[in-house]
Amino acid sequence: MSSFPKDHEAFQNAMERLSGLEFMQKIAQGELPQPPMGQTLGFKVVEAELGKTVFEGQPNASHYNPIGSVHGGFAFTLLDSAMACAVHTKLDVGVFYTTLEMKANLVRAIRQDSGILRATGNVIHYGRTTATAESRLVDLNGKLYAHGTSTCLIFSE
Repeated sequence: MSSFPKDHEAFQNAMERLSGLEFMQKIAQGELPQPPMGQTLGFKVVEAELGKTVFEGQPNASHYNPIGSVHGGFAFTLLDSAMACAVHTKLDVGVFYTTLEMKANLVRAIRQDSGILRATGNVIHYGRTTATAESRLVDLNGKLYAHGTSTCLIFSE
């Protein structure tokens, strides 16, 4: 038996029978649990449509680095999750992917008083073996905190 968390079994079972879009929509709608990484860092999938996902997270003191701001890894993880999951929405049943490369720019400091941040990921290109996506991380007023691009490798079992 797998050593993954119990939620992983629910994900595995769902991925064996759902398209990528159906899978991501069930997470966004609360019919499947939020991924453990999001639970750990305090962010969640809130929207999913074909070629697009939206994640929300609220930075807090546990995300701070020694210089007094939220660690860049918080922003990178939100951006990566939004981009990769946008690609996920394009997958057929039995097709899988992984992030191959990612680049991000942090354009302003994130602090716990930045409030809820939204990362919107959009697929730019979806091909037979690779996909590219972009994402922007903004606050609820639309102020930009970070943006990025990603390449994902697409493969079947």
